Amino acid sequence: MPETQGFLDQLAEMARSLEHEQGTQGTLELVVSAATRIIDACDLAGVSIARRDEVRTRAATDDAVLAMHELQYQLGEGPDVQTLRDHETVYCPDLSTDQRWPRWGPRVVQELGVRSVVSYRLFTTSDTLGALNLFSRTPHAFTTEDIDNGLALAAHVAVAVAEEQNDQRLHVALASRTVIGQAQGILMERFDLSADEAFQVLIRFSTHQNIKLHRVASQLVATRKIPSSSDTKGTDPEQGPA
Repeated sequence: MPETQGFLDQLAEMARSLEHEQGTQGTLELVVSAATRIIDACDLAGVSIARRDEVRTRAATDDAVLAMHELQYQLGEGPDVQTLRDHETVYCPDLSTDQRWPRWGPRVVQELGVRSVVSYRLFTTSDTLGALNLFSRTPHAFTTEDIDNGLALAAHVAVAVAEEQNDQRLHVALASRTVIGQAQGILMERFDLSADEAFQVLIRFSTHQNIKLHRVASQLVATRKIPSSSDTKGTDPEQGPA
């Protein structure tokens, strides 16, 4: 019980410190560093983030973690890959005897001296975000308590990352809305259009040119003009909305 309470105290301290981190990257770097301190068996740690069909290492305690992650992505096998694909948690007590990753495991043992690993899927109720990977140079290093503690850590990490990503999306959305409003104002003043008519001009140009709306608005705000095109009849602001 004292050991468990000590872990929970450290976890709570880390959760509080996350409030002061700026941006997702700062949060992830704090997480991997903390993992090696609050989980005794953990020698190395890394976080990978999944975006669409791409998985990238975003934070690592050591170059060895980068090498292990990259090798997994190249070979298409390993605990990180398997965690994201099939399971919430993958544990390997000894990579030298495990047959699940016949190409990745032996190379990690021989080249990097890593013997055991536990990988947790970082998820919320709606999205898989990536994986938290803990590595040890000792076989059978992670106890049941270590694995449970790692799961608790992964849950905190997932929430922190999800909140950071939501904050980023909100920031982008607000920035886009601001620049679109500025572009509308330019069109309204220059061509005596209503707000709705100015917005329709932007929408039509965006659709006909296959350019994101916020990019059209940004270009208009920066240059004070929308380039004319023979393929976009009726979208020239001088003509007004068709």
